[in-house]
Amino acid sequence: MSPMSPMIRLRIPLFLQFLYDGKITILLQSLCFIWLATWARADGIAFDNILHELKIPADAKTATTSFSFRNRGGKPSKIRKFHASCACMKASMANDQLAYAPGEHGAIQVDIDLSNLAGKVEKAVLVFLEDDPDSRPSITLLVRLEIPMIVVVEPKTLIWPIDGDAHTKTIQIRMNHSQPVHVTAVGCSSDVYTHKLRTIEAGKHYEIDVTPRDTRSMTLGVLRIETDCEISRHSSQQVFALCRRPDPGKTQ
Repeated sequence: MSPMSPMIRLRIPLFLQFLYDGKITILLQSLCFIWLATWARADGIAFDNILHELKIPADAKTATTSFSFRNRGGKPSKIRKFHASCACMKASMANDQLAYAPGEHGAIQVDIDLSNLAGKVEKAVLVFLEDDPDSRPSITLLVRLEIPMIVVVEPKTLIWPIDGDAHTKTIQIRMNHSQPVHVTAVGCSSDVYTHKLRTIEAGKHYEIDVTPRDTRSMTLGVLRIETDCEISRHSSQQVFALCRRPDPGKTQ
């Protein structure tokens, strides 16, 4: 019987089969290639940090942070392009410089408009190096914001199933501020939903009872809650009231 007949080869350990077929050599070459590619990427443009966490004052209108980097390689390196992932952000670089000599430093500045942001928010800047395809940037810079919510409204959506019980649901409104904040008005875009405001503690805690007149068809109403908060982005809140077909397996 030939020493490499199928019967004998089936009994050879898997590692030795790789060795015999020469596949172990291919595997090692692949691992070396991956390691070299990773090393080359790390040896070019490298950022000091790719995540910045910012705690924002409640009355702040904008937030700014800067991601610094250095060309750690032995040859010039280039950032092909970079862009913010959201219209509320602006990413810029001093003098629009994109090419950096070995050892040269740079920074990408990020300015964020906070007008419509509150709570915990994460925004990104995508950085494409010279050889990156448009679909896959080498680097993603993250800005994680924590913005105090002065007017805390829960829940933000009320749902009733079609042909279900038109029972009352309650919205809780709590003020998280050093000064009293009062609910001054409540309105709804649909007359299908009635609402009643109740004061639990003036300037601190309110409740709104919402009741659909019927649940025979799909309807959407937007409740707008106005307050006397002096910070404009916190002064009004929205809650959605929706009558829809129930999701299987979910309690409405």
